[in-house]
Order: sequence, then structure tokens, then C-alpha cells
Amino acid sequence: MLPWKRVLRPLAALLLTAAALAVPAGSAHASAAPSSGWNDYSCKPSAAHPRPVVLVHGTLGNSVDNWLGLAPYLQHRGYCVYSLDYGQLPNVPFFHGLGPIDKSAQQLSDFVDKVLASTGAAKADLVGHSQGGMMPRWYLKFLGGAAKVNALVGIAPSNHGTTLSGLTSLLPYFPGAEALLDAATPALAQQIVGSDFLTKLNAGGDTVPGVRYTVLATRYDEVVTPYRTQFLSGSGVRNVVLQDLCPLDLSEHVLVGLIDRIAFHEVANALDPAHATRTTCASVFS
Repeated sequence: MLPWKRVLRPLAALLLTAAALAVPAGSAHASAAPSSGWNDYSCKPSAAHPRPVVLVHGTLGNSVDNWLGLAPYLQHRGYCVYSLDYGQLPNVPFFHGLGPIDKSAQQLSDFVDKVLASTGAAKADLVGHSQGGMMPRWYLKFLGGAAKVNALVGIAPSNHGTTLSGLTSLLPYFPGAEALLDAATPALAQQIVGSDFLTKLNAGGDTVPGVRYTVLATRYDEVVTPYRTQFLSGSGVRNVVLQDLCPLDLSEHVLVGLIDRIAFHEVANALDPAHATRTTCASVFS
């Protein structure tokens, strides 16, 4: 193999791994949830489920494709469910969550305000996948979100960044690559272990008072790595490895947010801990 090919192949692998955050090819893209489904602004939370649930997609995701499994699952259980698009880049349709994460957090703040005004609820619950499980922590910590949020559930969240299975260590060998990544897709650069963004986010502790945190991680995550970087420390935190609940769960980073009913069952438990039921492999039938 020519030396330049030996150098470029790992870089291509880095970009392809990042692309794994996107939904599988062939899924139906849209800019808003189906009119017959969630994002129903006439929905009023019930006494059993008094808080609306806001779903926050991951990097290269969008408000529909990320939630074709979980949104109906929660709707069927009586929740008012909403999802937003955030982190859009100019001339990049469908694939969002690429812009500066602090700006995305402001978009989340505005969206939560809209949901609370519509539903009349005092607080919302947030459920996010990948970046969508980490970005809300900026909203909670720096944008006043703690007063408006009861719980944050992160599915494979990038809380302490990722090494992309070690591939990010190759970036220094490509002069200008880090600057290009930061300029072209800021959110990707900000999710690398040790970034300035993550250093500021996690300084002084992972959590803020008054919010319950749940992290759902899979040992087979190949995108947010090592998978234990997803965990949070602090009061009001529950870190869960899905294989501890069901050893047969083989979901990796993308599937755990799209179709994993073990994860879905744990999300429901986190949203309503007073009525939580044990999650096992049989939970796929619940």
C-alpha cells in the first residue's frame, strides 16, 4: 500500500464512524413529526404523566428519524411527546446537530419554553440520544434550564466526549484537520474527548441540583467510546449498562436509540420512577 493511502484510510474511517450517528439509509426524512403522531400542541398532560417529554436527537439526526420507535412508544403510554430539530448548518438538509452546541442548547431552551406554554406544565422531561443526551446539560447549567426540567435521560450520551474507538488520536497527524473539523462541523469537534467545550461543561461537577439524571449505555457502543465516558457522577444520577439488565441486548450506538425496547423500557422507568417495573430481556414484549 502506498504511504499516502495508509494515512488517508484511518481518516476516512474517522469520518465514516462519525456518519454512523445518522439514521439507516432509506428512512423517511422530514422536518417535523408526523401530524398524526407526536408534536401535538393540543395535547394536555394527564395526572398520571403531568410533564411533557421533549426528545432531543443526536449528531446527524433529525426530529423524526431518531424517534420513529421511542416517540410512539411513549405516546402509547399516555405522554405528550415533542421533538425538535437543532444545530442546522446552511444548505445541509435533514442531517442536523452539527452546529455549535451552545447555540443548539439555546434552540432547546426556546423549544422547551414553547412546549411548556402550550401544555401549561411547570416542567418538562428531556430524553436525548448521543449529543442529544449531553447538549441539554449546557441548557441546564448555563441557560436556566434547571428550573424548567425535572429529569434528563441520556441514551448513549457523549457526556465526557469520545475517542471514536481511538480514531480521534490520529487528527494531530493531519495538519489543519482539527481546525477544519471545528470550522465545518463544530459539534463534531466539540464532542472529542478533552475539547474546550466539554471541559467547560463538566467543570465544577456533572450535574445541577433539582434535576434527576439517567444514563443508558451499551457495551457495544462504537461511537461514544469508551462507553463509560457516558456516565455522570453526582447526586440524582443513575448510570445503567443495558447488558446488565439483558445480556442478550446487542444494540450498538445507533440501534440503541432507534429500536431498543430494553432502552425504551428504562426510559419509561426513568420518566415515572414511582411506577417503575424491572427491566429484563422480556421487556422487549412490553
